[in-house]
Amino acid sequence: MGLAQISFSEALDELKPDLILILGDRYEIISAIMAALIIGIPIAHLNGGELTEGLIDEAIRHSLTKMSHLHFVATETYRNRVIQLGEQPKNVFNVGEAGLDNIFNLDLLSKDDFEASIGMTLDKRNILVTYHPVTLDYNNSEQHFNEILSSLDKLEGTKIIFTKANSDTGGRIINKMIDDYVKKNAHKSVCFTSLGQLRYLSALQYIDAIVGNSSSGLVEAPSFKIGTINIGDRQKGRIQAISVINCTPKTPNVDVALDKLYSVEFQNQLAKTINPYGTGGSSEKIISIIKDIDLKKLIPKAFYDIEVKL
Repeated sequence: MGLAQISFSEALDELKPDLILILGDRYEIISAIMAALIIGIPIAHLNGGELTEGLIDEAIRHSLTKMSHLHFVATETYRNRVIQLGEQPKNVFNVGEAGLDNIFNLDLLSKDDFEASIGMTLDKRNILVTYHPVTLDYNNSEQHFNEILSSLDKLEGTKIIFTKANSDTGGRIINKMIDDYVKKNAHKSVCFTSLGQLRYLSALQYIDAIVGNSSSGLVEAPSFKIGTINIGDRQKGRIQAISVINCTPKTPNVDVALDKLYSVEFQNQLAKTINPYGTGGSSEKIISIIKDIDLKKLIPKAFYDIEVKL
């Protein structure tokens, strides 16, 4: 992070941008934003106000909010939370989840092309597994993922697509466990460091559920009206659609969640799924708003006090 901040400072001094647009809550972004803040470049932040109570990212996201000048959030609840942090309401815009735009803008792969791209033929049942370390509890990553694999191994007539964990502490352990599992179960599973945007979104057309603790299970999956088995606390606090099943990282609990996923009642419910993060079009809204704002008036910014009635 220290080296990144030095490099970002040099890049910003050379590029002299009018505005920096940042996304989310990853720790790497702090390096860029601290450099921009000191130089005096306005910052626009996407996806502020969200909660991920099982992660160190929770504190980072709110810190990024306080260092930013414009805010583009995904729901009205998140907008209110950003304002609660002292940001001016006139600079906080509910535009929906920008990541959903890709679903409607990309030409997704046909089933045959998707199967060819992953080197595996899909079955009657198919799931995509994405599990990342919980950074406030990474010491238990190996145990938790082993519990999940034990449950998945009981599935019959089911193909499993694994995408590997991110670079957070504990990720290497999870990735080795995935490699070992796929090596032993090559007839029913494949793994990828990353599917990439096109293959990942294409996969959501043909699978029954995302299993694990990725935010995509809460944000993108509902747009495809498929299930999500959200395991553990990594996404605790995020707004959820009716398509999400929550469980703890214990084999019996994952078993129950998988049984519920394939139950007639739950499958019928999926057709009624409404994505709380919107239906796309966020990018156009963001561009339109930025064009109409006088960026020079964003710095300095005043703290917005909310009146509290005792």
